[in-house]
Amino acid sequence: MHISAKADYATRALLELACEPGRPLTCEAIASSQGIPFRFLKSVVGELRKAGLVRSQRGCEGGYWLGRPAGDITLLDVVRAVDGDVLTLRGEPLAGLDYPGPAAPLPGVWREVEERATALLAAQSLTTLLFSAARHRGRSDAA
Repeated sequence: MHISAKADYATRALLELACEPGRPLTCEAIASSQGIPFRFLKSVVGELRKAGLVRSQRGCEGGYWLGRPAGDITLLDVVRAVDGDVLTLRGEPLAGLDYPGPAAPLPGVWREVEERATALLAAQSLTTLLFSAARHRGRSDAA
């Protein structure tokens, strides 16, 4: 299975925005904080804006904010915004996949992988991830 750089970078950018909900962040600040190539991040943020996951404001006071509350944005939303389908086979959706003979059960396995991945991604919101990160930091600080 492949997780695209776009999905990874998009999620990391959204988590940065979720940490600072009261003020806009620039792509430069997010790229620097997360170690993401600026030009690539700029493109990814454009896709997130089109999907309504971020909103933007131009000017010296401008930047990006989350387009919805962090608890309402899931990893599934992010993956679909930047990659489309969760799982494809050679770039094609799994819906119409059909194999003959002994390989006939295989499309069902691929569809089950997609269903489980979709359910897992849908269960993880930005808020859930931030809470997990804070809990992890607390354990690290106590050690």
